[in-house]
Amino acid sequence: MKAFLIANPKGGAGKSTLAVNLAGYFARQGHSVMLGDTDRQQSSREWLALRPAHLPPIETWDIGPDHIARPPKGVSRIVLDTPAGLGGKLLDKVLKLSARVIVPVQPSLFDMLAARQFIRLLLAEKAVRKGKADVAVIGMRVDARTRAAAELERFFASLELPVLTCLRDTQLYVQTIAAGMTLFDLPPARAERDMAEWRAIIEWAEAG
Repeated sequence: MKAFLIANPKGGAGKSTLAVNLAGYFARQGHSVMLGDTDRQQSSREWLALRPAHLPPIETWDIGPDHIARPPKGVSRIVLDTPAGLGGKLLDKVLKLSARVIVPVQPSLFDMLAARQFIRLLLAEKAVRKGKADVAVIGMRVDARTRAAAELERFFASLELPVLTCLRDTQLYVQTIAAGMTLFDLPPARAERDMAEWRAIIEWAEAG
């Protein structure tokens, strides 16, 4: 079982978009996948309720009689979506479950400032310091033609972390999520440009 944590302290950073699409990729590859939502808003759980039955299945937490959430039996890939303000005991708990951590960052000053502080906190965590959880960053909703994109590139250059890719700002994410789908459920020709952007994420996720 391999777990991926999608984390950023700021709301609206694109965590759920990244989480559902990563889960969708693993499901399309034939894995038994759980999309776990540690956010009180339970956005990912609500998205799963929209998912058409003919698409590759994605599971959610099993809630036992003790009210403790656990991965369903047989799951080989876990993707954990997290709330804004993640830290403290909850961060420590989800890091213990995770082999990989992805920090999505949008090209805005406030997002970059929040991400820098969070990354410092993350790198100080025991699981990361001891190499039990690898960390990478991804740019979200990036228009390469803008000054904001250039600022984000400079921010990423200041980090001692792998930068996997930048995902463009496109309504395709909005449209697929509203239908309970992911990019990986679309005909390849419709999402060709976005699939190229996802290639580096997939290679990193599948490595090791």
